[in-house]
Amino acid sequence: MKIVDFRVTCVAIPLNAKLRHNRGVHPGRFQRTIVELITDEGIVGLGEVGGGDQRRAMEKFRPHIIGLDPFHLNTIKLRVLRSTYYISNALIYAAIEMACLDIQGKALGRPVHELLGGAIRQSVPFIGYLFWRYDRPGGGDDTCAEDVAEHCVELHETLGVKAMKLKAGVMDPEEEARAMELCRARLGDRFGLRIDPNGVWSVPTATRIGQRLEPLGLQFYEDPSWGLTGNAAVKAAVRIPIATNMYPAKFDDLAPGIRLGAADIILTDLHYWEGPRGVLELVAVCRTFGLGMAMHSGTEFGIELAAMIHTAASIPEMTFEGDAHYHYLDDDIIEGGKMAYKDGMLAVPQGPGLGVVIDQDKLRFYAEYFEKMGDYYGSWPRDARRPDWVPMTGAI
Repeated sequence: MKIVDFRVTCVAIPLNAKLRHNRGVHPGRFQRTIVELITDEGIVGLGEVGGGDQRRAMEKFRPHIIGLDPFHLNTIKLRVLRSTYYISNALIYAAIEMACLDIQGKALGRPVHELLGGAIRQSVPFIGYLFWRYDRPGGGDDTCAEDVAEHCVELHETLGVKAMKLKAGVMDPEEEARAMELCRARLGDRFGLRIDPNGVWSVPTATRIGQRLEPLGLQFYEDPSWGLTGNAAVKAAVRIPIATNMYPAKFDDLAPGIRLGAADIILTDLHYWEGPRGVLELVAVCRTFGLGMAMHSGTEFGIELAAMIHTAASIPEMTFEGDAHYHYLDDDIIEGGKMAYKDGMLAVPQGPGLGVVIDQDKLRFYAEYFEKMGDYYGSWPRDARRPDWVPMTGAI
């Protein structure tokens, strides 16, 4: 079997709110680049990548992958990822690996998780991801801790989620800590709590807030301060497990991060950690050094979410609920519409490969919407309501 061609399509799907974070605002939509790898046997494999319009980036790898066997992922990785190492190469490679695994599964009549060793769970639990929102459903903005706590309760009741994470670093740190305290009071001691300032807080602030949150029994404190050394300093001062999706977030930084004791828990990401197979390599390292595992979300649509679920289902150490922005999407581009939560979990997709199929009508519709709205990374991270605001790290 050979890869003979590919199609690349940029799509954008509206959200039910504008989601704030410490680098700006998701402006009412998520956007992804969809990859369809075509083989000489007529099998089409699906992949997905974020980071803005990736059509030109994907096209530069055409001579590197056309003519290759989609089962020969080691060669494909060497050609795409190891020839010149940039973070964008890692993003693209992961989408290609997803698509190749989808092809392999379809060719063999087996689901992707069986190519990764087999599922040890049939459903994967996810969190209620919380953001400070502009333009919430029904109108208004999140302005205080009570708004966050009410949204957390709503997600618990509607999706069945049993854990949450607040994307912090937006409001005053004390108010964000108060939001966590309200969630604990309203949802009880067994509900999982997490907070993620994305490294924006100074070490003194992250330490002070972390020590305030210690009595809440958080599952983890994610990237409280900037860099490997910042996280390590907070870890030494706070009795909450430190998690990271930033330091380290690639194999180059993994050994230094372990030596510094920068984190207790590593959040996997299919793009940062070189595809589903790369995540399994990360799992082996984390198992060796006694590090916990969780799964990061990158505003994915149904194709990548399916790949995430197959991967998480095959990892025994994946004992934390996965991150997902999915509940903010108005729609999806896969047949049947959005995957449905049941008791806070998403079922492992059935069928060969990733187990999802593109709805071509929706792909065209949301591709037209992308062209109409444009690539928001061109204005990132602008907050239209605060035109003079700029993001700062360690200033809080």
